[in-house]
Parts: sequence; structure tokens; C-alpha cells
Amino acid sequence: MAIDQTHKPGTFSAAILAAQNDLAQNTVPVPLLLTQERTAAILGVSPKWLERDRWIERKIPFVKVGRLVRYRAADVAAYIEASVQGAA
Repeated sequence: MAIDQTHKPGTFSAAILAAQNDLAQNTVPVPLLLTQERTAAILGVSPKWLERDRWIERKIPFVKVGRLVRYRAADVAAYIEASVQGAA
């Protein structure tokens, strides 16, 4: 009876490493998502301010994950950068 080559010592580790390398090359970067409360704390505003912004002004883009509202960290950083005022 022939022994399966994949069960030789050391071969399993090599297969795991190959799978991890393949996974690393084929992954999609996922943006960091912040809760409304965390975003409000970062910006120094109330969560209600963010709710109003979503309903009326839409200054900061948001993401709906099911029924949850999340803010991409990159969008929050862009909003902060766009809000910088020049020196007087």
C-alpha cells in the first residue's frame, strides 16, 4: 500500500505555509470602521450631531453594515484635514 505523500513529516507545514502565502496575496484590505460613539469622541461632537449630519448635511461619509452605522477611519481623517483653517 502506497503512503500518501502529503502525510510525510514536514510536508504538512509546507502546505500550510503555501496556503498562507496564497491567502496573503489574494486578500482584500478592509477599512477600519468606527462606531458613531467613537467617531463622535474623536471629533469632539455628540453622537446626535453625527445623526443630524447624516440626515441633513452629509459632510462625513458613512457605511451601513446591516442596520448599524459605521464611519471609515480614512473618511474621518479626510474630514479633519478638510476642516483645517489657515493661520490668520
